[in-house]
Amino acid sequence: MLKKLSLIALSTVSVFAMHNAEININDKDLELSAKFDLGQFSNTVEPDTTYIGFSYINGHEDNSNVNVNSYVESNFLMKNEIENTGVIFGIGVKANYTKINGDKFITIPLGLELGYSLPIQVPISLSTKLYFAPESLAFSRAKSFLEYRFDASVNVIEKGSLVLGYRNIDANIENRRGTQTYNQSLYFGFKFSF
Repeated sequence: MLKKLSLIALSTVSVFAMHNAEININDKDLELSAKFDLGQFSNTVEPDTTYIGFSYINGHEDNSNVNVNSYVESNFLMKNEIENTGVIFGIGVKANYTKINGDKFITIPLGLELGYSLPIQVPISLSTKLYFAPESLAFSRAKSFLEYRFDASVNVIEKGSLVLGYRNIDANIENRRGTQTYNQSLYFGFKFSF
């Protein structure tokens, strides 16, 4: 009986919760990411509010002003909709790692995310993200980190969206002049919820 109740509770929670996976590309770069809704794993967490995730970018030097390696990050995000507005506000933290011109680059940026679902017939969502790490959250040869993104997604099938966006990832490294741009590019991709 306890097993049946647990299965019913789990299936009810998973109806509202959404993990998601995303692939973004352009002619030179590949980005893969996944976010897992903690509400599916714990009854103490409200579904669709708290996520852990991972991202990988295989950036190309044509979209950078430095010699780049692969970029990896893990992230944590809490978000919630502002009541009856269609606006979703989130706060998050990341831990990232890459090598830029042979120097190890590790930071823990803090960020804000904002999303809005347009009140029109076609389900379109707009979002923006801003993450920043000052010198106090930069390690190894890193001095600071700044990432910002804008994207629009159109829900074309149930639990599947087309994404068009722009990202800029800047890194400052000790003893180097100016800002090192890890990646600055437009991208197109797919987002899947499950």
